[in-house]
Amino acid sequence: MTFGKHLVFLLRALGRECFRQAFQSIRAQKLRSGLTLLGIVIGVAPIIALVGILSGFNATVSGAFARFGASVVQFQKFDFSNGHGDDEEQMKRRDFVIGDAEALVRSVTLARAVSPEVRHLIDPREGNVKNAQGEEANNPVIQGVWPSFQEVRDMPLEGGRFFTDADLQHRTRTAVIGSDVRKALFKNKDPLGQVITLGGTSFTVVGFLESRGNMLSGNADNVVIIPFSSFAERFPQRFTDNSGILRIAVAPKDPLRQEEMIDQALSVLRVRRGLRGSQPNDFHHFTAETEMASFKKITNGIAGGVILVAGMALLVGGVGVMNIMLVSVTERTREIGVRKALGATRKDIAAQFLVEAVALTAVGGLMGVLIGLGGALLIKAASPVPADAPLWSIFLGLGVSSAIGLTFGLWPAVKASRQDPIEALRYE
Repeated sequence: MTFGKHLVFLLRALGRECFRQAFQSIRAQKLRSGLTLLGIVIGVAPIIALVGILSGFNATVSGAFARFGASVVQFQKFDFSNGHGDDEEQMKRRDFVIGDAEALVRSVTLARAVSPEVRHLIDPREGNVKNAQGEEANNPVIQGVWPSFQEVRDMPLEGGRFFTDADLQHRTRTAVIGSDVRKALFKNKDPLGQVITLGGTSFTVVGFLESRGNMLSGNADNVVIIPFSSFAERFPQRFTDNSGILRIAVAPKDPLRQEEMIDQALSVLRVRRGLRGSQPNDFHHFTAETEMASFKKITNGIAGGVILVAGMALLVGGVGVMNIMLVSVTERTREIGVRKALGATRKDIAAQFLVEAVALTAVGGLMGVLIGLGGALLIKAASPVPADAPLWSIFLGLGVSSAIGLTFGLWPAVKASRQDPIEALRYE
């Protein structure tokens, strides 16, 4: 064997021996080691559980924003990003009207498609959405849109067709339904051509959407979409109750020129609302990216708070590790003297105690990872809260816990290595 191979073999042997002795020491002091591990577990488990929950949340919300349309821009009366949009200034803002959407179509040359959107949740006193047999849907949201809505929102149909300009012009009582409404009212039957009633008014189903899951505004599958003109005729109160319900969605021709399109749209809307150059916008606009950024600020704040608390627990756990290792150094003073007398160097002694500290915290970290991931997945199974178990979180937990052992085990290891062999052999 070459010198290099001898050296590698020796290092491996020493490493195995250090870890063997480290776990022997942990087993020899089960109660003391268990109490020390508890501090590491309490610190690691919440972090891993939080990572799992936030990872699931981010994946779900990212999917919702992707379905919303990464390049779609929405204009609306209220700004809900900092609350409920019910402050006095926002309540005094003018509602958007259909003329605003028409102006955007005429003047925003960079827009590919524009559609106004209005929503209505039928009051139970009006009667739910029903089929001809009187079976009810689960209180779906009624949406009034232009035919271009499908292009703006990129909503694929599973069957049938979407509205046409003729439907909009003639206020036809036609409807496109989401998959949840289809399951509730028609189960395994073909819904095309079937009649449903919206608060007592009959509409004919001409199309049904593919399942889309949760969106920014709720469950995108529990909807009934009708032409904007038919909506205005059936639910005129939504345009007179100062609810600010009308929103306008705009999709750019070129996603790379989204900002230029927004500037064009803002100019058009500001002129229509009579705003001078120095006046701020009296309406709100957002994109999927801006909303995602706002969401991440919230989740990052929550994560920061939990990590701070967990960090304090890890600090306490680290102090516990240092304490148990200092006690171990004192208890094993004679052993240190014997090993030095037999030729062990200061590095050998320091490495032994440092490995013990890292092994102790690594075991605590592994337990914390298992408890944290198990807790996150349990929450996912028992509630609608999404959760995930990313592989990198396992390495995060083990890495943090091992770093704690390395940091807080360093001083006891150094202290053990500095023991005088003669004094250590005299120690009783």
